[in-house]
Amino acid sequence: MKNKRNVFQAFTMVIQFGLNMLVPILMCTLLGVWIGEKYNIKIITIPLFLMGALAGFRNIFIMAKKIYQDDNKK
Repeated sequence: MKNKRNVFQAFTMVIQFGLNMLVPILMCTLLGVWIGEKYNIKIITIPLFLMGALAGFRNIFIMAKKIYQDDNKK
């Protein structure tokens, strides 16, 4: 039973990493497309995509740092 719990926790962590990376990228990209269509500035999508990628990497870094610190305390 303990092994199944560890597998479930690992699977949950992988899903969290994926969501923490994808959500900011998708939101910033969609915002860039919307702004580009509305104001006829198509190039704005690229900087907003990069900003979303940086935000995703930041989220993952903070999450990994927290997990690493929790493991060291145990």
